[in-house]
Amino acid sequence: MSERTDDNYISLEDAAEYLNIKPVTLRKWIKQKEDLPAHQIGRLWKFKRSELDDWVNSGKSAI
Repeated sequence: MSERTDDNYISLEDAAEYLNIKPVTLRKWIKQKEDLPAHQIGRLWKFKRSELDDWVNSGKSAI
């Protein structure tokens, strides 16, 4: 079974870098944007690049 590298979970800091924003902005979006594909695991927030790509491409990130 081959695993796609963009389906691995990444940290909040890595997701912010991937989106070219600051981590504080991403933390604010987590609170404000209900459709942001963020997964809370314990106290940590995790993201999948493929879900972030789908979210950005859907145009929901601009709302």
